[in-house]
Amino acid sequence: MNYQFLLETFFVALSGVPIALLVTIVALLVALPLGFLLALTRINKIPVIHHFAKIYVSFVRGTPIIIQIFIIYSSLPLLLKIIFEKYNIAYDIYKINPIWYAFIVFAFSTTAILIEVFRSALGTIEKGQLEAAHAVGLTTFQAYRRIIIPQALVVAMPNICTATVNLIKATSLGYAMSLPEITLKAKVAANVGYNYVEAYIDIFIVYLILCSTVEYIFKRYEKHLSKFKVANA
Repeated sequence: MNYQFLLETFFVALSGVPIALLVTIVALLVALPLGFLLALTRINKIPVIHHFAKIYVSFVRGTPIIIQIFIIYSSLPLLLKIIFEKYNIAYDIYKINPIWYAFIVFAFSTTAILIEVFRSALGTIEKGQLEAAHAVGLTTFQAYRRIIIPQALVVAMPNICTATVNLIKATSLGYAMSLPEITLKAKVAANVGYNYVEAYIDIFIVYLILCSTVEYIFKRYEKHLSKFKVANA
Protein backbone atom coordinates (compact mmCIF):
# COMPACT_ATOMS: atom_id res chain seq x y z
CA MET A 1 0.00 0.00 0.00
CA ASN A 2 1.41 3.37 -1.07
CA TYR A 3 0.23 5.61 1.78
CA GLN A 4 1.76 8.76 0.33
CA PHE A 5 -0.12 8.24 -2.93
CA LEU A 6 -3.26 7.44 -0.90
CA LEU A 7 -3.01 10.77 0.89
CA GLU A 8 -2.13 12.81 -2.21
CA THR A 9 -4.86 11.25 -4.36
CA PHE A 10 -7.46 11.87 -1.67
CA PHE A 11 -7.16 15.60 -2.41
CA VAL A 12 -7.16 14.91 -6.15
CA ALA A 13 -10.44 13.00 -5.76
CA LEU A 14 -11.75 15.74 -3.47
CA SER A 15 -11.19 18.28 -6.25
CA GLY A 16 -13.86 16.45 -8.27
CA VAL A 17 -16.54 17.14 -5.65
CA PRO A 18 -17.64 20.54 -7.10
CA ILE A 19 -18.40 18.90 -10.47
CA ALA A 20 -20.34 16.06 -8.80
CA LEU A 21 -22.33 18.56 -6.72
CA LEU A 22 -22.98 20.86 -9.69
CA VAL A 23 -24.36 17.98 -11.76
CA THR A 24 -26.48 16.87 -8.78
CA ILE A 25 -27.90 20.35 -8.12
CA VAL A 26 -28.73 21.08 -11.77
CA ALA A 27 -30.31 17.64 -12.23
CA LEU A 28 -32.46 18.20 -9.12
CA LEU A 29 -33.46 21.72 -10.19
CA VAL A 30 -34.82 20.22 -13.41
CA ALA A 31 -36.17 16.97 -11.96
CA LEU A 32 -38.03 18.30 -8.88
CA PRO A 33 -40.62 20.52 -10.64
CA LEU A 34 -40.86 18.25 -13.68
CA GLY A 35 -41.26 15.15 -11.54
CA PHE A 36 -43.97 16.85 -9.49
CA LEU A 37 -45.94 17.98 -12.55
CA LEU A 38 -45.73 14.56 -14.20
CA ALA A 39 -46.78 12.94 -10.91
CA LEU A 40 -49.91 15.13 -10.99
CA THR A 41 -50.64 13.98 -14.53
CA ARG A 42 -50.45 10.37 -13.34
CA ILE A 43 -52.69 10.96 -10.32
CA ASN A 44 -55.29 12.89 -12.32
CA LYS A 45 -54.90 10.50 -15.30
CA ILE A 46 -54.52 13.28 -17.87
CA PRO A 47 -54.88 11.68 -21.33
CA VAL A 48 -51.70 10.98 -23.35
CA ILE A 49 -49.36 12.62 -20.80
CA HIS A 50 -50.37 10.07 -18.16
CA HIS A 51 -49.40 7.20 -20.48
CA PHE A 52 -46.23 8.98 -21.57
CA ALA A 53 -45.16 9.40 -17.92
CA LYS A 54 -45.92 5.76 -17.19
CA ILE A 55 -43.79 4.51 -20.13
CA TYR A 56 -41.03 6.98 -19.26
CA VAL A 57 -40.83 5.72 -15.67
CA SER A 58 -40.83 2.09 -16.83
CA PHE A 59 -38.02 2.80 -19.31
CA VAL A 60 -35.78 4.46 -16.72
CA ARG A 61 -36.50 1.83 -14.08
CA GLY A 62 -35.87 -1.00 -16.52
CA THR A 63 -32.49 0.15 -17.86
CA PRO A 64 -29.14 0.69 -16.11
CA ILE A 65 -28.09 4.32 -15.95
CA ILE A 66 -24.79 3.51 -17.66
CA ILE A 67 -26.78 2.36 -20.72
CA GLN A 68 -28.81 5.59 -20.61
CA ILE A 69 -25.51 7.49 -20.56
CA PHE A 70 -24.18 5.60 -23.58
CA ILE A 71 -27.42 6.07 -25.54
CA ILE A 72 -27.79 9.80 -24.84
CA TYR A 73 -24.07 10.59 -25.06
CA SER A 74 -23.81 8.78 -28.40
CA SER A 75 -27.07 9.77 -30.05
CA LEU A 76 -27.47 13.39 -28.93
CA PRO A 77 -24.35 14.69 -30.78
CA LEU A 78 -25.54 12.97 -33.97
CA LEU A 79 -28.99 14.54 -33.59
CA LEU A 80 -27.47 17.98 -32.95
CA LYS A 81 -25.20 17.58 -35.97
CA ILE A 82 -28.21 16.94 -38.23
CA ILE A 83 -30.05 19.97 -36.81
CA PHE A 84 -27.00 22.25 -37.09
CA GLU A 85 -26.38 21.20 -40.70
CA LYS A 86 -30.02 21.71 -41.60
CA TYR A 87 -30.08 25.26 -40.23
CA ASN A 88 -26.48 26.09 -41.30
CA ILE A 89 -25.26 26.62 -37.75
CA ALA A 90 -21.47 26.76 -37.82
CA TYR A 91 -20.62 25.10 -34.51
CA ASP A 92 -18.49 22.05 -33.80
CA ILE A 93 -20.72 19.86 -31.63
CA TYR A 94 -17.72 17.86 -30.47
CA LYS A 95 -16.53 20.94 -28.58
CA ILE A 96 -19.58 20.86 -26.31
CA ASN A 97 -18.51 20.42 -22.69
CA PRO A 98 -19.51 16.91 -21.50
CA ILE A 99 -21.06 18.43 -18.40
CA TRP A 100 -24.04 19.51 -20.53
CA TYR A 101 -24.65 15.88 -21.46
CA ALA A 102 -24.31 14.96 -17.78
CA PHE A 103 -27.01 17.52 -16.89
CA ILE A 104 -29.36 15.95 -19.45
CA VAL A 105 -28.66 12.31 -18.54
CA PHE A 106 -28.97 12.70 -14.79
CA ALA A 107 -31.98 15.05 -14.97
CA PHE A 108 -33.65 12.54 -17.30
CA SER A 109 -33.04 9.67 -14.88
CA THR A 110 -33.87 11.54 -11.67
CA THR A 111 -37.13 12.96 -13.02
CA ALA A 112 -38.50 9.45 -13.51
CA ILE A 113 -37.57 8.49 -9.95
CA LEU A 114 -39.14 11.62 -8.49
CA ILE A 115 -42.37 11.08 -10.42
CA GLU A 116 -42.95 7.96 -8.36
CA VAL A 117 -41.76 9.64 -5.14
CA PHE A 118 -44.24 12.50 -5.55
CA ARG A 119 -47.01 10.23 -6.78
CA SER A 120 -46.83 8.08 -3.66
CA ALA A 121 -46.54 11.16 -1.39
CA LEU A 122 -49.50 12.95 -2.98
CA GLY A 123 -51.50 9.73 -2.71
CA THR A 124 -51.33 9.97 1.09
CA ILE A 125 -53.13 13.34 1.13
CA GLU A 126 -56.89 13.05 1.47
CA LYS A 127 -58.81 14.41 -1.53
CA GLY A 128 -61.23 16.05 0.85
CA GLN A 129 -58.57 18.60 1.76
CA LEU A 130 -58.52 19.97 -1.78
CA GLU A 131 -62.30 20.14 -1.84
CA ALA A 132 -62.30 21.91 1.54
CA ALA A 133 -59.76 24.42 0.22
CA HIS A 134 -62.01 25.12 -2.78
CA ALA A 135 -64.95 25.52 -0.42
CA VAL A 136 -63.21 28.34 1.50
CA GLY A 137 -62.37 30.17 -1.73
CA LEU A 138 -58.82 29.03 -2.46
CA THR A 139 -57.84 28.32 -6.04
CA THR A 140 -56.30 24.95 -6.93
CA PHE A 141 -52.85 26.56 -7.15
CA GLN A 142 -53.26 28.19 -3.71
CA ALA A 143 -54.53 24.92 -2.23
CA TYR A 144 -51.52 23.02 -3.50
CA ARG A 145 -49.05 25.70 -2.42
CA ARG A 146 -50.47 26.24 1.08
CA ILE A 147 -51.94 22.85 2.01
CA ILE A 148 -51.13 19.91 -0.27
CA ILE A 149 -47.43 20.45 -1.11
CA PRO A 150 -46.23 21.11 2.49
CA GLN A 151 -47.86 17.87 3.67
CA ALA A 152 -46.65 15.88 0.65
CA LEU A 153 -43.10 17.14 1.20
CA VAL A 154 -43.06 15.71 4.73
CA VAL A 155 -43.95 12.27 3.35
CA ALA A 156 -41.68 12.56 0.30
CA MET A 157 -38.59 13.92 2.03
CA PRO A 158 -36.99 10.54 3.02
CA ASN A 159 -37.38 9.29 -0.55
CA ILE A 160 -36.09 12.58 -2.00
CA CYS A 161 -33.07 12.17 0.26
CA THR A 162 -32.50 8.64 -1.04
CA ALA A 163 -32.89 9.82 -4.65
CA THR A 164 -30.39 12.64 -4.04
CA VAL A 165 -27.80 10.34 -2.45
CA ASN A 166 -28.24 7.84 -5.28
CA LEU A 167 -27.83 10.68 -7.78
CA ILE A 168 -24.57 11.79 -6.17
CA LYS A 169 -23.26 8.23 -6.33
CA ALA A 170 -24.41 7.90 -9.94
CA THR A 171 -22.28 10.89 -10.94
CA SER A 172 -19.32 8.51 -10.55
CA LEU A 173 -20.44 7.12 -13.94
CA GLY A 174 -19.67 10.52 -15.46
CA TYR A 175 -16.24 9.15 -16.34
CA ALA A 176 -17.98 7.47 -19.31
CA MET A 177 -18.55 10.99 -20.68
CA SER A 178 -15.02 12.17 -19.80
CA LEU A 179 -16.53 14.28 -17.02
CA PRO A 180 -13.73 15.32 -14.63
CA GLU A 181 -15.56 14.23 -11.48
CA ILE A 182 -14.29 12.31 -8.43
CA THR A 183 -13.81 8.87 -10.01
CA LEU A 184 -12.17 10.03 -13.23
CA LYS A 185 -9.71 12.31 -11.43
CA ALA A 186 -8.61 9.56 -9.04
CA LYS A 187 -8.35 6.95 -11.81
CA VAL A 188 -6.26 9.25 -14.00
CA ALA A 189 -3.89 9.81 -11.05
CA ALA A 190 -3.70 6.03 -10.51
CA ASN A 191 -2.85 5.28 -14.15
CA VAL A 192 0.74 6.48 -13.76
CA GLY A 193 1.82 3.93 -11.15
CA TYR A 194 -1.10 1.48 -11.29
CA ASN A 195 -2.11 2.47 -7.74
CA TYR A 196 -5.74 1.58 -8.34
CA VAL A 197 -6.44 0.13 -4.89
CA GLU A 198 -5.38 3.38 -3.23
CA ALA A 199 -7.42 5.39 -5.75
CA TYR A 200 -10.55 3.31 -5.14
CA ILE A 201 -10.14 3.71 -1.38
CA ASP A 202 -9.94 7.48 -1.86
CA ILE A 203 -13.05 7.45 -4.06
CA PHE A 204 -14.85 5.37 -1.42
CA ILE A 205 -13.93 7.80 1.38
CA VAL A 206 -14.84 10.93 -0.59
CA TYR A 207 -18.26 9.58 -1.58
CA LEU A 208 -18.89 8.33 1.97
CA ILE A 209 -18.16 11.79 3.41
CA LEU A 210 -20.19 13.55 0.72
CA CYS A 211 -23.25 11.30 0.93
CA SER A 212 -23.21 11.23 4.75
CA THR A 213 -23.15 15.04 4.83
CA VAL A 214 -26.05 15.33 2.39
CA GLU A 215 -28.01 12.71 4.35
CA TYR A 216 -27.42 14.63 7.58
CA ILE A 217 -28.66 17.89 6.00
CA PHE A 218 -31.80 16.15 4.75
CA LYS A 219 -32.46 14.62 8.17
CA ARG A 220 -32.25 18.07 9.78
CA TYR A 221 -34.66 19.48 7.20
CA GLU A 222 -36.96 16.48 7.60
CA LYS A 223 -37.03 17.08 11.34
CA HIS A 224 -37.94 20.71 10.71
CA LEU A 225 -40.80 19.69 8.39
CA SER A 226 -42.08 17.14 10.92
CA LYS A 227 -42.41 19.87 13.55
CA PHE A 228 -44.31 21.94 11.02
CA LYS A 229 -46.69 19.06 10.43
CA VAL A 230 -47.32 18.50 14.14
CA ALA A 231 -47.90 22.21 14.68
CA ASN A 232 -50.61 22.24 12.04
CA ALA A 233 -52.22 18.89 12.89
